[in-house]
Amino acid sequence: MAEPVSRNAPEDDPDRSEEDKPRLSRSEERGGSRRRAKPAKKRSFWKELPILLVIALVLTILIQTFLAKVFMIPSGSMEATLHGCPGCTGDRILVDRVTYDFTEPSPGDVIVFKGPPAWVNNEIPPQESSNVVVHALRGLGSLVGFAPPDERDFVKRVIAVGGQTVRCCDENRVVVDGKALDEPYVHWEDASDQAEKPFAPVKVPAGTVWVMGDNRNNSEDSRFQGGGGVNGAVPVDNIIGKARIIVLPPSRWGGITDHNPQESAQPVALGAPAWQSGLPLGAGIAAAWPALFVGRKLKAGLRRAAGRKP
Repeated sequence: MAEPVSRNAPEDDPDRSEEDKPRLSRSEERGGSRRRAKPAKKRSFWKELPILLVIALVLTILIQTFLAKVFMIPSGSMEATLHGCPGCTGDRILVDRVTYDFTEPSPGDVIVFKGPPAWVNNEIPPQESSNVVVHALRGLGSLVGFAPPDERDFVKRVIAVGGQTVRCCDENRVVVDGKALDEPYVHWEDASDQAEKPFAPVKVPAGTVWVMGDNRNNSEDSRFQGGGGVNGAVPVDNIIGKARIIVLPPSRWGGITDHNPQESAQPVALGAPAWQSGLPLGAGIAAAWPALFVGRKLKAGLRRAAGRKP
């Protein structure tokens, strides 16, 4: 006769059959398997930091190459719209690189572009260094807009586009296609010299734009670069993008005006040739003698009539 199994017998008795051992529920079995699994070891923050920095740098390069890029303003040619001067903290602007993939540049747009070959080196050149480390850091700073770019990039405002004729001046205003422009953004650095510098009419070649600085008498732009004329026009293909926002310093945050100076332009009276301008004077002289003769006859007649009265 078999002896009964004690209730206090250990459950892990090796002599105990599987049938005699109590069965676990499914939830207990799953819980047991979870308890037995080794927890995944977390990577430390300092090991993840270099990976995060590399990813951020790659994303920055992609964004600034294809979508938008930050540029530093190195000179005062666009005052007071954009602030910049040698040795000071110039504005950092965000430039939209996508807009002109779908539209053409318009009058009033503030654009950043690569200077065409005809443009002379009148702008402030970037500071180069022979030190490899300094050069690399400067390149990185240029990438995110904290240093002047290596390329010869310029920022100006579009005044006229291909096919239009631009000249100066009519009552101290730039004229495009016979209309005097409305330019509220023009800045006069010298309050005592608020006169536009005249230039002969230029028909802007197709596929180019005519650009000028807002700081009108302190800007080397299409009026002077390449000797002026058609050489001063900038190919549309050289345009990097449209300036949208001032991102730094915080005190200068805000959008960049793209006021179209041609929308409210006023027609300019056409000047007549010199010989036609003299016609009124000639007509006046020719009419003076008959008027004088008739006046004398009339005066004499009145005197005779007055003498016959009793």
